[in-house]
Amino acid sequence: MLSGMTTPVRCTECEGRGWKIVTRRGHMAAAGLGLAASAQEDCLHCDGPTETPQEGFEWEIRILGENGETPGLSGWTTFQATAMDELRTAMRSMERETPIKGIIRHRVYDFGVGGHTWTLREIFRAYVDPAGAVRFDRVGK
Repeated sequence: MLSGMTTPVRCTECEGRGWKIVTRRGHMAAAGLGLAASAQEDCLHCDGPTETPQEGFEWEIRILGENGETPGLSGWTTFQATAMDELRTAMRSMERETPIKGIIRHRVYDFGVGGHTWTLREIFRAYVDPAGAVRFDRVGK
């Protein structure tokens, strides 16, 4: 049953036209950490404040050399397809003679786990084939 998990409250941002749902997700863990006032409020009528992203995709180019790998261009987006396009464009803009590889990682925010941290999981590796096309290999689970 959801009683005690959510509380309806009149929204002040839209002058009471909507109801806010105060989500108590992770409330017991937050109370134990002294962060019980961090409940999220969502109005069913208005947009309200922008929410922090819960997940995203970061991409990175690694330059391969004699002394190992060095970081190259990188970026972050909330969409996997956009991350793939941005990585593809960045890899094509590099000099063809430069040995490079690309990585896409899925980043998820863990609420209530330790210090509220981001977890990363590599999901794609990319390389430039001899014809100049960028190829993606899915990394196993």
